[in-house]
Amino acid sequence: MTAPTPQTGDTPSGFAYAVAAYLLWGFLPLYMKAMAHIPAAEIIAHRVLWSVPIAGAVLLALGRTRDLVTALRTPRMVVMAAVTASLISVNWGVYVWAIANDRALDAALGYYVNPLFSVALGAVILRERLTPTQWTAVGLAALAVTVLTVSAGVVPWVALVLMTTFGIYGFLRKTLPIGPNQGFLLEVLLLAPPALGYMIWLGPSGHFLTGSWRDTALLLGAGAVTAIPLMLYANGAKRLRLSTIGILQYIAPTMIFLIAVFVFEEPFGAARAVAFPLIWAALALYTASLLRSARAARA
Repeated sequence: MTAPTPQTGDTPSGFAYAVAAYLLWGFLPLYMKAMAHIPAAEIIAHRVLWSVPIAGAVLLALGRTRDLVTALRTPRMVVMAAVTASLISVNWGVYVWAIANDRALDAALGYYVNPLFSVALGAVILRERLTPTQWTAVGLAALAVTVLTVSAGVVPWVALVLMTTFGIYGFLRKTLPIGPNQGFLLEVLLLAPPALGYMIWLGPSGHFLTGSWRDTALLLGAGAVTAIPLMLYANGAKRLRLSTIGILQYIAPTMIFLIAVFVFEEPFGAARAVAFPLIWAALALYTASLLRSARAARA
């Protein structure tokens, strides 16, 4: 069982898949805000449970269930998937809580900084050599976090948790020798028993069948808004170069930022007026470095 061969060039279908995924992630705060009155743990349980049939149907349609069966029979694979599943569930939980508690700007910050965190992770763990431009970008991101910490008197934990959990998740996910769709289904299958147990424990106090029809519909749809963009992204990433994905990934946090400011009307403040431009400058440097590397590789 091997992972798919990385794509060496961009394809129109890959671009369409990736852009669709990032647009769906960008609009996700609006969906989550509609469920702000529902506890985050209950929302996560439904995101897990209703993702299983969707991901399973996709895998059946693709005829790739054999890889999943092999993975379930491999203890090492199950343990690795359990770790990545735990990381993504924490990421989902903090994200849902942040949207419900008017911290969408912190969520945007976390996903903006994530690619720079991944670069730093590669330098520390894989001993990858960073260019001076990349080090400058990482330094600007660290300065932005420092500005927010000093101004608020507290570490911006929402942004940092989202950054670290998604960054480490992406790093470990690459080590799973299984296709992206199979890997996602494996993760939600491992999360399904505790999610189902939590729903049984909630019983009548939950919002699914005892709440309004609107709550029931939103919780049912939580699986679709979780599984569809993840699988679109996974298939897009196979058909695009790393540099292209690196640029497109700013679509979602930019949309989250705009929704937080202009729709949710979260206060921007002086500290954020300094920190976000620092992050944008860091991302501009990082993108320039990606493009230079891509041109050098083609040459």
